[in-house]
Amino acid sequence: MAKLPIVRDQMDKHVATLFPETDILDAVAFLVEKRVTGAPVVDRSGKLIGILTEKDCLRLVAKGVEGRLPRGTVATYMTSEPQTVSPTMDIYYAAGLFIDRDFRRFLVVEDGKLVGAITRFDILRAVSANLALLGGRAPADAK
Repeated sequence: MAKLPIVRDQMDKHVATLFPETDILDAVAFLVEKRVTGAPVVDRSGKLIGILTEKDCLRLVAKGVEGRLPRGTVATYMTSEPQTVSPTMDIYYAAGLFIDRDFRRFLVVEDGKLVGAITRFDILRAVSANLALLGGRAPADAK
């Protein structure tokens, strides 16, 4: 029986992060500069404590008055209980989690520390590679 692909083998191990004390407007600029829709928030030891998403940032804009944005830190606006997965989870189970939740990515945590992130696209790429290995239609054959 073939070994099921796991999250650790498909995840992005290099994830841009924010600190909770970062100024919120600097964090918005960071997301735009990195061209990402969200970033994990970690403490100085690398422990995951939240996530700041574009939706969280839109809440900031919605609270603005007469063109002035409220001030604060990432900790004020972040989602403090992000959804996470284990690096040892098989990608088929992770795919089911993506269906059940409206997320673009899951943060991957091991022993409380952020070790990566996996996206819906990462899972599709892994499935496509496995189809080619198992004699299915090769990705280049797709029309």
